[in-house]
Amino acid sequence: MTTTVIQPKWLTTAEVAAQLRFGLSKTKMLVLTGEIRSVKVGRNRRILPSWVDEYVERIAAGSEEWAA
Repeated sequence: MTTTVIQPKWLTTAEVAAQLRFGLSKTKMLVLTGEIRSVKVGRNRRILPSWVDEYVERIAAGSEEWAA
């Protein structure tokens, strides 16, 4: 028997905060300012995992430029 694991397609702001080890209010601010891309679904914001990766890569690239 094979077990299939379904990965979530959309993340909540709270799930992104947990992944980044940021507080919820900081993560919400990053979403509201557009630092982390999101879409509004009803009254909620949803974030693709790839958008979280984009944010992390952008921040990491910025820190590399600073260190140079």
